[in-house]
Amino acid sequence: MAEEVVKFKVTIDGIPVEVDPGTTILNAARQIGGDIVPPAMCYYSKLEGTGGKCRTCLVKVSKGSEKDPRPMPKLVASCRTTVMDGMEVQNITSPDVVEARKGVVEMLLINHPLDCPVCDQAGECKLQDLGYEHGNEGTRYEFERRTFERIDIGDKIQLHMNRCILCYRCVYVANQLTEEREHGVLNRGDHSEISTFIEKALDHDFVGNVIDVCPVGALTDKTFRFKNRVWFTKPVDAHRNCPTCAGKVTLWYKGDEVLRVTGRKDEYGEVEDFICNTCRFETKHTSDWTLEEPTPIDHESVIGANHYLAFNPPSVIHENKKLQLANEEQLARTERLK
Repeated sequence: MAEEVVKFKVTIDGIPVEVDPGTTILNAARQIGGDIVPPAMCYYSKLEGTGGKCRTCLVKVSKGSEKDPRPMPKLVASCRTTVMDGMEVQNITSPDVVEARKGVVEMLLINHPLDCPVCDQAGECKLQDLGYEHGNEGTRYEFERRTFERIDIGDKIQLHMNRCILCYRCVYVANQLTEEREHGVLNRGDHSEISTFIEKALDHDFVGNVIDVCPVGALTDKTFRFKNRVWFTKPVDAHRNCPTCAGKVTLWYKGDEVLRVTGRKDEYGEVEDFICNTCRFETKHTSDWTLEEPTPIDHESVIGANHYLAFNPPSVIHENKKLQLANEEQLARTERLK
């Protein structure tokens, strides 16, 4: 006789859900979906050890469990707190959570430069979304912001520590996808920074994934820098037979030209399959790929402003010399302004 599977019942913002023991509050909320899912800047389900650093996913536990119904005295990080049977959680229904989240966003923006107009991450930046949803109109911070020089960590990746929020995602992805630890967090407190060992280049076939997991514009693709805004591009899912990775990617088109290649991401911005550097940097021609369909875009995303629903590969594949020449001229002007 098969053993009965034990499930814990938890209620989040009045909506019940049954989950496996050991499930975190954040992942329980993700099973429900919608607006009650707490935001997460540091947690990444594909990487071990993530979570508990940014505090954007704070929630209020108004009832601990059926056995011990006492509420938890303080707000807790939902990505690190596991559910108990009978637990009741408040997220967007708690004024305390909403107010605390404003404070967290204000803290994240203390040193973050407001350079969205020139940042490649603009339009798909989680901190931008948080600032819009939970940010205050002004800041109380009156001191000088910390600043760092930009660092090239290889010929394809540039690090802007001024934008970094120390979520540690890039450190985890490099540690878990590469054979040896090549970069990490140096110093402590407000002097902490992501860096390589004596500015050694990150050199591994999967290290380009640090770009995809970065929730802000701290780690950018040098082959895409200043080429275009994401809302002027058209993402298309594609695949190829790759001996190194799954070869499932998103191609970002401007007319007929592939401006960049990224891993496919789910609704929470997490990469479904990490891709190799060859797929990311070396195969930017439509002929290298088998096109599938336009990438699904959230209807609230600014990227959807230039999106298309009908899929007509010839309209993407055919060469448009005039448009390509215009793109090259625009890129040349941008390079002169750097």
